Amino acid sequence: MSSMDASSTLRHTIWVLRGNLVTAVAAAGALFLLLVAIFGPALVPYDPVASDVPQALQPPSALHWAGTDQLGRDVFSRLIVAARLDLAIAITAVGISFAIGAVIGSLCGYVGGRLDRAVGRFVDVVMAFPLFVLAMAMVAALGNRVENIVIATAIINLPFYIRFSRAEVNIRRNLGWVEAARACGDSHVSVVLRFLLPNVLPAMAVQISLNLGWAILNAAGLSFIGLGVKPPTPEWGIMVAEGARFISTGRWWLVAFPGLALMFAVLCFNLLGDGLRDILDPRMRT
Repeated sequence: MSSMDASSTLRHTIWVLRGNLVTAVAAAGALFLLLVAIFGPALVPYDPVASDVPQALQPPSALHWAGTDQLGRDVFSRLIVAARLDLAIAITAVGISFAIGAVIGSLCGYVGGRLDRAVGRFVDVVMAFPLFVLAMAMVAALGNRVENIVIATAIINLPFYIRFSRAEVNIRRNLGWVEAARACGDSHVSVVLRFLLPNVLPAMAVQISLNLGWAILNAAGLSFIGLGVKPPTPEWGIMVAEGARFISTGRWWLVAFPGLALMFAVLCFNLLGDGLRDILDPRMRT
């Protein structure tokens, strides 16, 4: 991308954010989460896995901003460190599913015929299952390690991108500019990867953003039921599961703060989707 194109993209992005306050707030929240995930673990005031039993179950205070858990660990430090793991799982899983699903779906939508019908039926079968239950089964079979959670999350997200890109490319494959690319000697693979796939990317931006939020919830849900990351690793779902046992005794902070972190992350990525579509859609550049 040339400096002129980069400058034009930046101006357009600023114009979209200025015209949509919700998108601007969501973008700021998503950026804040990324910065916390990158730099937060180096700045936390306490070791997130070090126990201090005499300080167990202390409410929020100036010393422990989000209180302490049943082992005396600082909840705030664990929240900050957990952001890196949860975001890493979500971004990696969605990136893998998008890269593979978009290519497969685009090729199927372009080629059509038996391949398209076979892949379409496979996607329908996968999506007929409750996807979280399917993720549970895969993690239970493979083992509850981080890489297996990423694989399971990527697989259950894959049908969304295959179906979406397949439908979008199927609409565009006989348009004039595609015929012109073929007439210029471009191979079918080149037409799909260089022309059709980039053209449908803006339409997929909303799905990518939504899936990021859903992938965070999926990872937290697996940890909540004991199939995700193993304790004492800081993770939002584990923190909610461990804190749930103490709600009846009035230790609300053990669930409230990780729950708010989950809500904030999912809300930011969900609200960011429409803004990404406007930023990436060339029809919005007037």
